[in-house]
Amino acid sequence: MKKNALLSFAALLALGMTLTSCKDEENPTTTPTASTTTRLVATLNGASEKPTSTTSAATGNFVGDLNTTTRVLSYTVTYTGPFSSSLTGGHLHRINAANGTGPVDIPFTSLTSPITGTTAALAQTKVDSMLNGFYYANLHTSLYANGEIRGDIKKQ
Repeated sequence: MKKNALLSFAALLALGMTLTSCKDEENPTTTPTASTTTRLVATLNGASEKPTSTTSAATGNFVGDLNTTTRVLSYTVTYTGPFSSSLTGGHLHRINAANGTGPVDIPFTSLTSPITGTTAALAQTKVDSMLNGFYYANLHTSLYANGEIRGDIKKQ
């Protein structure tokens, strides 16, 4: 009886190993990976400025691709004038105040349209804030030191 049970167990073990070791080398299966890039967009205008809007005729667009694996943001900002006065700054701000404003977090390296840039790896908290709508693009002028046109960054 013990011998039959031992032989049965050995046969099942051999059969199991044979079936699990078979591999279809010519038709491997692959699991598709989820996209790790999120498109972010904003429309910049004077009416969106906070805490006080402007009557600026200038407009602009922000388009960014945020890689959530590497935590790197690549972006382009384009704008058309006329602005009220010369541009003095441009950046992404992180909202941390009740009035919808916040400090400069990612400065633009140029003010000439199109403004392009790529960040170093961002902290995960910044990535989370960006994905949840807590950033805005802002262009400042000498007349509007707090910003002449602004656009709240959202997922597309």
